[in-house]
Formats: sequence, structure tokens, C-alpha cells
Amino acid sequence: MHSQFTALQLHLNTQVLGQNHLTQSILIALLADGHLLVEGPPGLAKTRAVNALSDGIDANFHRVQFTPDLLPADLTGTDIYRPETGKFIFQKGPLFHNLVLADEINRAPAKVQSALLEAMAERQITVGSTSYKLPELFLVMATQNPLEQEGTYPLPEAQLDRFLMHVEIDYPDAETEHKILALTRHEALNKAGKSALLEVDKLSEQDIAKARTDILQIKVSEAAETYLVQLIMATRHPEKYSAKLQDWIEIGASPRATIALERCARAHAWLHKRDFVSPEDIQAVAHNVLRHRLIYSYQAQAQGVKANQVIDEILNLVPVP
Repeated sequence: MHSQFTALQLHLNTQVLGQNHLTQSILIALLADGHLLVEGPPGLAKTRAVNALSDGIDANFHRVQFTPDLLPADLTGTDIYRPETGKFIFQKGPLFHNLVLADEINRAPAKVQSALLEAMAERQITVGSTSYKLPELFLVMATQNPLEQEGTYPLPEAQLDRFLMHVEIDYPDAETEHKILALTRHEALNKAGKSALLEVDKLSEQDIAKARTDILQIKVSEAAETYLVQLIMATRHPEKYSAKLQDWIEIGASPRATIALERCARAHAWLHKRDFVSPEDIQAVAHNVLRHRLIYSYQAQAQGVKANQVIDEILNLVPVP
């Protein structure tokens, strides 16, 4: 089972160059059965990453470009009247795919975001008085551009909290840029940018379900669990750790953050072929899990304090077992 996921990760890294942190986070989200919010400038292969993932697993993929004129029905689907039968037939929308890329999610209005929130939280959508279950394998990867904020709708805290992780990505270095040019030239010459994986190598939904079950068997010692909980407590009671932290954090992380941190740490340990969660596993996923769940004070914003600085400070202050 590990070998299949290792092969998938290698495939992702050959298709999305210089973004190993992103590809690992996608796999963690897949294994932990959660959704991913990815923030980064345009052109960093966010869409390509989900496409590459869909090539590696036996699942269907759909990309939705979020715009201000998008309607909830454009995501959920709608009832269509069939005159030949005199009945309404429900036509499914993009959310009924296994992998959904919500591109520039913050450009859609609140009604659309609320429809997506129900899908992410309840794994179902409601049209009229009828609710429809979504596929068992359902992963939303949403993107947003940190550079342009004009004409955007900030995501509400409730929706942000539904994302398992918030991943930040940045431009690759010069060496990777050369490799990207070589890859695109190769694809252009071969007229194929498709997966190098064979059909038999694709992960099935049963494989993913089995891996998720295995992850639940990963041991979390009392010391590791206490450390994890103390990281969350430091966000809620920062005054116990330092005056600086108290000045930075206005509202701490919810219990959903605690659950997400443990699930992601388990998945990280499993990917690295360990049968127990270490403090290093918790630290490796802490930034992505907590980044979008903390509300920072006006003073922190005025000083230009970044989320990563706050989480680094928490990791420095909370004793490691």
C-alpha cells in the first residue's frame, strides 16, 4: 500500500516541479479525508497538481472557475423540466465529481460559498427540498490569489475552518525553472502531458479507504497527544506563554483544529512509514493546519506579523516531550 502512494507522490513531483510541499499536502488531505485551500500567485501549477492527482487515482475530476456571476446551481446542479415526461429531473453539477478544483474561490459571492460549505461539511447538497449525497471519495482543492484583492469576497471564518489545511506556495528557484522549461518542451514534442502511470498502477477508492483505515491504527502516545493539545491551548491562552504572543492572537483555534492536527500528523507519519506519531510529525503539519484558523489582533496586522511567525513562536514556546 505504501509503495502505491510513494509512486503517486513521485508522479506528482515529476508533473509539478519545485512544489514538493504542495504535493505532499495534497496526499495528506487525500489520506486524512479533508479539503485543501492553496494560496499562491498565478501560474504555479495548482490546476496541474489536481489534474496529476486525478491521473494517478481512479477518480473523476472537474475544475470550476469561480467568478462574481457564478450561481449556487452552477455548482450543485438543478432540476430540469422534461416536457416529454412532464417531470423534473435532477441534473448533477460539478460537485458530484470526486476531485473538484475551485479556482479563485474568493471571487464568488456568499451564496455560492455557502453551497460549497454544505458540500464540504456535510458531504451532501440540497436542491429545493431534496438532499443528494456526494461521492464517498470527495476532495475540494480551492485556490486563491494573494496578489489581487479587488473584486473578491473574503472567505468567512466558518468556511475557512472547514478546510483541513491552508497551504502557501511561492515561485520556484532558477534551477527548477530550467527543469520546468525542459518538461514543457518535452510535452510539446510528444503532444502529451498525461500521466506516466499505467492504468493498473492507479489507486482505487478501495485502496484509499484501506489506507485511511490503516492511518487510524497509527499510535499516538499520551505524550504526543498532550503536546498536540498544548499547541492548541497556546493559541487560546497565549498570555500563559508570552506577552508577544498575547498581543498577536485575538482568537485561538477551535476543537476542529485539534482533530485536523491529529489526522494530518497521522497521515504524515504513515507516508513516512512510521507506525507512531512523533512531535516532528505534528510540527511538520502545524503551519498548514493552524494558519487559517487563528484570528490575529489589529496590532499584529499593523506590525505586518505573518501567520507563519505566530505559529513559529508557538512551536518555540510549547515544550516538546
